[in-house]
Amino acid sequence: MEIKEAQHLVDNWIKTTGVRYFNELTNTAMLMEEVGEVARIMARQYGEQSFKQSDKEVNLADEMADVLFVLICLANQTGIDLTDALEKNLQKKNIRDATRHQNNEKLK
Repeated sequence: MEIKEAQHLVDNWIKTTGVRYFNELTNTAMLMEEVGEVARIMARQYGEQSFKQSDKEVNLADEMADVLFVLICLANQTGIDLTDALEKNLQKKNIRDATRHQNNEKLK
């Protein structure tokens, strides 16, 4: 699936099943909540925290998909073409970071 198609699918889902978009501020808060859920799993699965009994049935892929879904909602609401935005962001990084990481002693 291409990003543009994902943006269209989310928009269609919102308009047919979700009734309407939550406002941008609500979706921003929801995005932070979903990112927090990813962080919680990462801290337990790859970090030093341990899972509580209630955390045993977590699904990292599903939580990442929740983050992506809400991010796509925000992009749709604000008129951002995520394909174009990502391409421009990668161009910026290619110029700015062309040799930066190769010269980083911490990465060797």
